[in-house]
Amino acid sequence: MHPNVKRVKNMQSVFKRGEKKYLISSEQARSIETMLFGHMIPDRGDYWVQNLYFDNDNWDIVNTSMSKPYYKEKMRLRCYGSRESTNNVFLELKKKYAGIVYKRRIAMPMQSLDFPLEDVLAKDKSQIARELEFHIKSTQVKQKMFISYQRKALAGIGEDSALRLTFDKNVRYRLNELNFSNPEKGQLVFPEDSVIMEIKTSLSIPMWLARFLSENKIFGTSCSKYGTCFTDYWQNLSNTQERLITHV
Repeated sequence: MHPNVKRVKNMQSVFKRGEKKYLISSEQARSIETMLFGHMIPDRGDYWVQNLYFDNDNWDIVNTSMSKPYYKEKMRLRCYGSRESTNNVFLELKKKYAGIVYKRRIAMPMQSLDFPLEDVLAKDKSQIARELEFHIKSTQVKQKMFISYQRKALAGIGEDSALRLTFDKNVRYRLNELNFSNPEKGQLVFPEDSVIMEIKTSLSIPMWLARFLSENKIFGTSCSKYGTCFTDYWQNLSNTQERLITHV
């Protein structure tokens, strides 16, 4: 008997916010953290974020996303921390329209991963579960790529309570062992000193933060972890095939 989709107390299941990404060095990250003292507080300690991204056999989801359309969506199954340190995983449908991110998610007990995802969703009657189920059926997606990274998260305080900032490093991916057992296992895709900083808020970026970034010449960039990992995988695959052809 498989477990039902779980309702987690105080869990936010619907998001609408702007997200801005920056590719910075570890030195810049330390400088920003120092500046944030008094404005933000640690959301939690350093932890792994593990993701299973869904796509179809033609990789249509990631290819569409990389073409930067006005609207795009992707599904992922996410685990915060290690399999041993958490009881829940989150199935998310992340949509981006006109630069605004909309995310809808449900929490599921870790043991639900032992059963077909469609069966687990069918037990839930919520609108979000129906949307997730429809996405799977209409796009024919399945778990295709594992991506993990180490994260440090900060939350705004006072009038900046809607602000959240994350630092991600050590981004890895793999196409086998699609589970949450080994977050440190996989192919690195960014330089070792690189950090991906994300500013997330339902409001505008605070003036004090925007001023600091401008003064220190820290500018936003387009940086999709899934797109970067897929590009690296495809390039490695192409290089391997080229070497095989050369040696025939």
